[in-house]
Amino acid sequence: MAEVNAVAAVSRESTVDTVVLEAAGLTKHFPIRKRGRAMLTGGKRSVHAVDDVDLTLRRGRVTALVGESGSGKSTVARLLAQLYPRTSGDIRLYGRPVAVRGGKAFRAYCRQVQMIFQDPFASLNPVHTVRYHLTRALKIHGRDSDEKALSELLGRVQLTPPERYVDKFPHELSGGQRQRVAIARALAADPEVLLADEPVSMLDVSIRLGVLNLLRDLKERLHLAILYITHDIASARYFADETLVMYAGRMVEGGDSETVTQKPAHPYTKLLIESAPDPDRREKTEPLTGGEPPSLIDPPSGCRFHPRCPVAMERCRTELPPRFEVDGPGHWAACWLYEAAR
Repeated sequence: MAEVNAVAAVSRESTVDTVVLEAAGLTKHFPIRKRGRAMLTGGKRSVHAVDDVDLTLRRGRVTALVGESGSGKSTVARLLAQLYPRTSGDIRLYGRPVAVRGGKAFRAYCRQVQMIFQDPFASLNPVHTVRYHLTRALKIHGRDSDEKALSELLGRVQLTPPERYVDKFPHELSGGQRQRVAIARALAADPEVLLADEPVSMLDVSIRLGVLNLLRDLKERLHLAILYITHDIASARYFADETLVMYAGRMVEGGDSETVTQKPAHPYTKLLIESAPDPDRREKTEPLTGGEPPSLIDPPSGCRFHPRCPVAMERCRTELPPRFEVDGPGHWAACWLYEAAR
């Protein structure tokens, strides 16, 4: 209990840019349970969903995690939320190691680290009202659940007047309103960190910007640390302070969002940017490469992007590249092309 109080004291005294949540060497392998040859021969195989991921979330800043479907982005968020047990690696909250699931320390961690899921209709119980969802969250985290508290939560997510929404069921709300209720439910815990797993991908294009602006406003007013998971690198440039690029379970590039999106270093990041629609792009460009992401049951040796990379070298097929600094401090790429700049 003393450790829980110590972490709470640190969080109260923290300032903007303070490191809130860190992951070091975060790894998740899902074992394959399948009848057949592998079982008969005693072979154990697994999906290498996330391998050796390092990231840092700071108070009052948004970190975007970008990559195509299947790259491991959502798995990283679920590991940080402790919805999945990690295979290896460390998670630290305000510099203190996070205990495995269970106990008072784990419950304190859950209060400080909340997750917003991709589909608000799936994450809200259709047979219960907005009042039930918010009241239950407030009670679980030991906070007042009176009308004033409900009105304050709905006001924070710009669902006003609150009496118009508090007794409605999820199906009576629009997609954007449902996602705002899901955000309000996360805020009921009074968290330090929000893990937003593609929070606008299920919404109409016309209302996505409003939800992103809401999250930005909450970040600035409440000094939250936000992990924004997306496959849309253009929105990462607009919304995030820092962007990390993930491919096939590994981080391949990271740095300031403006730098990563305007001066991409890794061939995969360049592929993502070339694939994104750009009305200002005058000349039609050919895709840098084709092909499909590799199987994460038997991932390629060396750099996992080398089977699709147009500039792959022989060592890319056998040696895993470390992080190399490019374009000044803070911008890095895990690519052998930048070994000379080390």
